[in-house]
Amino acid sequence: EEDFEVIDKKQLPEAAELSSEGKAKPEEARWSAPILSLARKASENLALGYGSALRSASLAGLVPKAGGSDSPAKTSARCHTMEERANLMNMMKLSIKILIQSALSLGRTLDSDFPPLQQFFVVLEHCLKHGLKVKKTFIGQNKSFFGPLELVEKLCPEASDIATSVKNLPELKTAVGRGRAWLYLALMQKKLADYLKVLLDHKHLLSEFYEPDALMMEEEGAVIVGLLVGLNVIDANLCLKGEDLDSQVGVIDFSLYLKETQDSDGKQDGGITAVLDQKHYVEELNRHLSCTVADLQNKIDCLEKTNSKLQEELAAATDRIGSLQEEQQQLKQQNELIRERSEKSVEVTKEDTKVELDTYKQSRQGLDEMYSDVWKQLKEEKKIRLELEKELELQIGMKTEMEIAMKLLEKDTHEKQDTLVALRQQLEEVKSINLQMFHKSQNAECSLQQKTEAISSFEGKTNEMMSSMKQMEERLQQAEKARQAAEERCNKMKQELAGRLDTCRQQMSQLDSKCSTLEKELKSEKEQRQTLQKELHQEKDATTLLKTELQQMEGLKKELRKLQDEKQQLEKVCEEQEQALQEMGLHLSQSKLKMEDIKEVNKALKGHAWLKDDEATHCKQCEKEFSISRRKHHCRNCGDIFCNTCSSNELALPSYPKPVRVCDTCHTLLLQRCSSNSS
Repeated sequence: EEDFEVIDKKQLPEAAELSSEGKAKPEEARWSAPILSLARKASENLALGYGSALRSASLAGLVPKAGGSDSPAKTSARCHTMEERANLMNMMKLSIKILIQSALSLGRTLDSDFPPLQQFFVVLEHCLKHGLKVKKTFIGQNKSFFGPLELVEKLCPEASDIATSVKNLPELKTAVGRGRAWLYLALMQKKLADYLKVLLDHKHLLSEFYEPDALMMEEEGAVIVGLLVGLNVIDANLCLKGEDLDSQVGVIDFSLYLKETQDSDGKQDGGITAVLDQKHYVEELNRHLSCTVADLQNKIDCLEKTNSKLQEELAAATDRIGSLQEEQQQLKQQNELIRERSEKSVEVTKEDTKVELDTYKQSRQGLDEMYSDVWKQLKEEKKIRLELEKELELQIGMKTEMEIAMKLLEKDTHEKQDTLVALRQQLEEVKSINLQMFHKSQNAECSLQQKTEAISSFEGKTNEMMSSMKQMEERLQQAEKARQAAEERCNKMKQELAGRLDTCRQQMSQLDSKCSTLEKELKSEKEQRQTLQKELHQEKDATTLLKTELQQMEGLKKELRKLQDEKQQLEKVCEEQEQALQEMGLHLSQSKLKMEDIKEVNKALKGHAWLKDDEATHCKQCEKEFSISRRKHHCRNCGDIFCNTCSSNELALPSYPKPVRVCDTCHTLLLQRCSSNSS
């Protein structure tokens, strides 16, 4: 079945257009039929999914029941939000349906100026804004749907490219503009439904941005995501540069959807309206054909007027030709200047290349000298290294001998320390004996003091005991004898102690001398050990220096390799520059030939003029008079008039696409020029 509409006169096509459309319609129907069937199936599936989602929502208790305990204000607000959600979802369904149908009928990629696509983004923006929480900042209150869209980058790493490209756009200054750009890019990637599904799967994160009764938090959000899957059939090419996304006003245009409803009602009327529409269509076609006849007469009049205008424009064109010739002379001068500059630049480049080659040769000679010097230094350092290794082996042997000698010295010192300990023990024993003798002498002196005190007491009592004195004189004499014997014993003991002390002192002096000699030997050994350690440190330093020198040698080798690589690169650059110079020479020669061709063409244009038929009565070459049998012929190169025999040649000229008539002189000149150009 075919659907017909009543069309205005202005919208009626011409006959040629109708024939071309009649041929194109079956071809469009061939490729659009399977796509339309797929789109209808997708819309039916979406409608079924929408109905099942609403039933599940009503069963789950999302729709408020009558007779609840809530206040009338709360129930009215809840009903109002539910009505908003239902209206937005119906608008979303309509916009997606119209967008798919219009896109499939066009059969091409959609631009940002496509009205159904613009209305789809407006409706989607209203859906995303529904139930948004207001965030307070230092500047003021902020309410934008770009906040929840930023979560997609964290939840889905594939959306990172969209987020970075949106942030890098310098034209976007507000969050609303960034959100619109994000939706454009997601639709072009055909992943808008997938990204919104990821958001709905994490509703605990969406609760930070939306109210509990918002469209994205309810089941309607899942239904909208299911509807958006059908947009994967569409190919969109949206240009973000140059569009003012920040200041666009999101107003829904209901005229698109009203037309759709009217069309759907018209299709349900039946066959009578279709026949009537077809009749009106044929009548309008007849009227249109009559109008086209009048239009053709008007066009003839217009063509006569335009012919007069064209004659006036011809006069103006001749004036323009004169100005163009002046401009051509200026262009010649400019071409000569450009040629001189190019020749100068070529000379400068040649001089630069010569200087670079000289510097390269000098650097190469210097590098060769450096390489020979470094090679000599390497040989000398190898010899020095071998000598040092020999000295190291000798010093290692000396070190082992010194270690053995040190061990022997340590053994001797240990033995001497043991003898010192034994001598110290003997000294302590002698000291103890001396102390005992000293205590005994003190006791003897104490007894003597007591005896002298007793004597003094006895002398005091002599006056009283004169009688007893005589008896005691004998005892006194005996006591004095005993005292003298004791004093003699004490003197002997003192002498013996003094002898023993002298011997001990001599032994101590001997031990001190031995200790001093041992200490001197220890000091000398320590000094030798320190000198050996210093020598070892010096040898270690020498080895480290040799290692550093070896590393430097390796670095020099690397530098040599780098220099060789640079040398190869410079040689390549020189070869490339030589090739470029050769190519420049070829281009210059070609440009010179072209310039010569242009000069010759200009000379021909300047020197030769197109002769009129009335001015020529004789052939310019053979000077025979023209008659009915001898016709006049123009040479297309010089513009003069010749007879048929003198202008029988044909050649292809730059101003003519096909070979044209040329005189004999021009024919020879043009052949010579072609041969010189080919050589």
